[in-house]
Amino acid sequence: MSYTLPEKLKNLPKYDPVTEIYRVRLDANESFLEMPEEIKKEILEAVSHVEFNRYPDPNSTKLCEKFGKLFHVKPELLTAGNGSDELISIIVPNFLGEGDTMLTILPDFSMYTFYTRMVGARTEALNKDENMEVTAEDVIEKAAQVNARLLVFSNPCNPTAVTMGREDILKIVGAVDAMVVVDEAYMEFSEGSVLDEIENYDNLIVLKTCSKAFGMAAIRLGFAAANARITNILKTLKAPYNVNSMTQAVGCVILGHKEYLEKCAAQIKEVTREFYQDMKTLAERKKDIQRLYPTETNFLYVKTERSDEIFEALKKEGISIRNMNGYLRISAGSKAENRELVQVLDRLLQ
Repeated sequence: MSYTLPEKLKNLPKYDPVTEIYRVRLDANESFLEMPEEIKKEILEAVSHVEFNRYPDPNSTKLCEKFGKLFHVKPELLTAGNGSDELISIIVPNFLGEGDTMLTILPDFSMYTFYTRMVGARTEALNKDENMEVTAEDVIEKAAQVNARLLVFSNPCNPTAVTMGREDILKIVGAVDAMVVVDEAYMEFSEGSVLDEIENYDNLIVLKTCSKAFGMAAIRLGFAAANARITNILKTLKAPYNVNSMTQAVGCVILGHKEYLEKCAAQIKEVTREFYQDMKTLAERKKDIQRLYPTETNFLYVKTERSDEIFEALKKEGISIRNMNGYLRISAGSKAENRELVQVLDRLLQ
């Protein structure tokens, strides 16, 4: 007898993050800011009290209290996750059944669609226009047309850096017969969060991350916010001890520093604004840059027919960005890193 893999596990599209070490890393939308020494000392003190022989708090109670206080959300309406990625991997396959349809708005984060095949669900896409925008009416019409049971999108969008307005999102949530998941990973750089609306709808989940503006990518920490009924379901679906004690200890320390976190977001926004202006000036002189999209995130989205060539050339210069099939997504780094990138592009582009 021989074992045969299920069809859904054959030829899986693998998410392929950059694993090589580059001198300048502008590929993952991480924060370029270093943690202050005084906060690092607090973290070391907190970690020293971790009981390594004990399982972590299964509900991340103190962590949810800290996050809830920071974002004015009831802690009991929060589900902590091992990064937003884990929460996506819980929501998508469990809020869909075999033959159900998930609607996405492309381009968007690729992992949303990955998990549909695990349950035999279908993915339908609504493509954005040349401005990387869609209207609420278009989304509502498409959701009805394909009988969507789940609608997932990032806002602001990764990779386009464009934000959909709050009123449009609420119009969609109120009109579709689907669970709507709004991934607000980059909302600290923009405006229009719907986090305060979670108790007003029975079909809204808002995802938040600590990896971007808050500079905690290393510890993997994210949250899902929803009404009490949905939150109870998410807490039942997740693994019992999904957020380890180290992450809970570190997260509690950092989330307790509101002024520091606000300063981080403001500093990243300002550096990104300067980076955008420098790239805009470059784009005016270089025909290879067909379009530079406005940004409300910590990265830039560039349209160019030479994306493959530019991507490889930058790697040889020790600079890593993301190549996205005719587009480049470039994270904002430090001022020095951004300046170097612009200088290299000035030399490479026509």
